[in-house]
Amino acid sequence: MTTVDKIKEIEAEMARTQKNKATSQHLGGLKAKLAKLRRELLTPTSAGGGGPGVGFDVAKTGVGRIGFVGFPSVGKSTLMSKLTGTHSEVAAYEFTTLTTVPGVVQYNGAKLQILDLPGIIEGAKDGKGRGRQVIAVARTCSLIFLVLDVLKPLGDKRIIEKELEGFGIRLNQKPPNIYFKKKEKGGISMTNTVPLSHLDLDEVKAVLSEYKIHNADISFKCDATVDELIDVIEGNRVYMPCIYVLNKIDQISIEELDLVSKIPHAVPICAHHEWNFDELLSKAWEYLDLARVYTKPKGQLPDYSSPVVLRRETATIEGFCNNIHKAILRELKYALVWGSSAKHNPQKVGKEHVLADEDVVQIIKKV
Repeated sequence: MTTVDKIKEIEAEMARTQKNKATSQHLGGLKAKLAKLRRELLTPTSAGGGGPGVGFDVAKTGVGRIGFVGFPSVGKSTLMSKLTGTHSEVAAYEFTTLTTVPGVVQYNGAKLQILDLPGIIEGAKDGKGRGRQVIAVARTCSLIFLVLDVLKPLGDKRIIEKELEGFGIRLNQKPPNIYFKKKEKGGISMTNTVPLSHLDLDEVKAVLSEYKIHNADISFKCDATVDELIDVIEGNRVYMPCIYVLNKIDQISIEELDLVSKIPHAVPICAHHEWNFDELLSKAWEYLDLARVYTKPKGQLPDYSSPVVLRRETATIEGFCNNIHKAILRELKYALVWGSSAKHNPQKVGKEHVLADEDVVQIIKKV
C-alpha cells in the first residue's frame, strides 16, 4: 500500500468517526499518524524522489521573497508581468506556466523578488500534478500572494489553504506557545498556565505514543488544539504571512466588491487594468515587516535615495553594519541615530540598539 493510499484510509476513518470525548484520544492518534505520513510525502526517499524539478529552484535575491500561489488561470502570470515587467507566458488556457518564473519589483527603495509558481490543483499535497515541487518553493518565501478568482474566492481559498496546510505551511498564524522537550526517563510531565479546552493528559499521551515518545516535558502556555501539538512535535512547520489577492474585479459590481473587501487579509485588484496595485504593494510591505534605514556620512546630508532595507528581526545597528559590510562592525565605536527609535536627536547608541523604519544612522569608527 502506497503512502497516498494510507493517507486516504486514515482520512476516511476520521470522517466516519464521531467527534466526542470518548473518541478524542483515537482521533488524536489518527491525526498524528496522518502528520507522519504527510512528512514522508514531503521528504521522498532517494530511490523515487529526485530533485526539486527543472526550473523550480530559484536563487534568492532582494530582501523579501513573494510567491504567487493559486489555481491555473486566475491571472498570476498577468499580475507578474504588470508588476515586474518580466514576461511570464500568458494564455487563455490552463497550465500555461510550467516552471517557476522569477522577477523583481522595486518598492520603497527595496528589491522584492517575486516568483510566479505554476498553478496547483486539488490533491497537490498527495503528490498530484507538480504540486509537491510548487509548494516546496512556496515554503522558502517570506510572503505568499494567494491569487484567487473574485467570482469564486472562498471555495478556492479553502481548497488551497488545505493543500498548503498538508505541506506544513501555516498562513497568517503564530507558532503555538508550547514548550516541548524529550528526556531520558520520568514519563510524560504536563503542565499548563491556561485552562485547556481541547486537550487532556490522555490525548497528549496518545499523540506522543504515536511518535514513540514516552518521556517528555510539555508545558502549554496557550489553549492548544491536537493539531497545534502535532505541529510542535513535528517541528518542521513554516509560519508565514499571506495576502489573498482577489483578481478580476472588473467582472463584478460595486456591491459585490464591497462584500469581498470584507474578507480578512484580502486585497481586490484587476491585473489586466492594473487597478489597486498601490494598495497591494503597500500591504505586502506591511506584511513583510521591513525597515528602511538611511545612511548619513559625517558632515553631509542623509542619503535618502538608497536606503538600507532590513528585516525587522535584524533591524539593529549590528544588522545595519553587517548589511553594508562585515568589516564595519569590527571598526564601530558607536553610532548616532536620528528618528523614531531615538530618545533624542541624535542619540549615541551601541550595536544592540533596535532601529525603526526611516531612521537615519551615522557610524563613528574607532580611531
